[in-house]
Amino acid sequence: MSSGSPMRAIVLAGQRPGTANPLAMRFGVANKCLIPMQARPLIEHVLATLGRHPRIGEIHVSTDADSAPAIAEAASRAGGNVKVKLVEARDSLSTSIAAAAEGAAGPLLVTTGDHVLLAAAAIDSVAVTLARADVVVAMTRRDAVVAAHPRGQLRFYEFSDGAYADCRLCGANGPDALKALALLTDGGRQLRDPSQIGNLLGMTDRLKLKVNALSLEAVVNKIGRKVGVEATPVVLADGSQAFAIENDLTYGITEQLLTQRPG
Repeated sequence: MSSGSPMRAIVLAGQRPGTANPLAMRFGVANKCLIPMQARPLIEHVLATLGRHPRIGEIHVSTDADSAPAIAEAASRAGGNVKVKLVEARDSLSTSIAAAAEGAAGPLLVTTGDHVLLAAAAIDSVAVTLARADVVVAMTRRDAVVAAHPRGQLRFYEFSDGAYADCRLCGANGPDALKALALLTDGGRQLRDPSQIGNLLGMTDRLKLKVNALSLEAVVNKIGRKVGVEATPVVLADGSQAFAIENDLTYGITEQLLTQRPG
């Protein structure tokens, strides 16, 4: 376990065949990651943040063939000194992550191509926590979310130590930890659907979870041990890290917060 090695950032930016995102359709693009914000595709903002971060050594973008040319253009404009490689997305998010992680020698950082508000401090928090864990999942508390904007994120997970939101940011110490990463992220959709978290636990723990008798850390630790790794959450102070662009409202909130950021 080490937080000192350069990280490979994996950006999930695929569009499933036969599906259409309503917000993307309204903006006239096929892939949600290509929706414009401040005259730049969403993914360009993400790549710019990753490309200038000193901990990031390389960026692999998992995407579909139709979106690849536009994403390659966005990558060329994003700036930074980090090489961006496009990798063909697979049938599921877990297999797409595995394909984008192939050949990685150091730690991995995984995020999404529409995570416009991704902050350097959040990347640092995941990297530092990887010094003591195989898998790290970034979360933030409800009060931090409300402080950033009361309507920016409405999906929370209730634990004994409070309510948390998923930040769509996680890390793994190399490909061997990807199995756990798939369980703890959208690979299994567990942290997108609170009702599914209990399916990863034993019967006794499921009952405890149902009555909010388990902490966030206890749940993540238990899921990690199930697949033989050390897994832990990192709780980010910046509630905006949980904001997802799902509709016109959250698009507007994200653009407002992005405008208010220095630089």
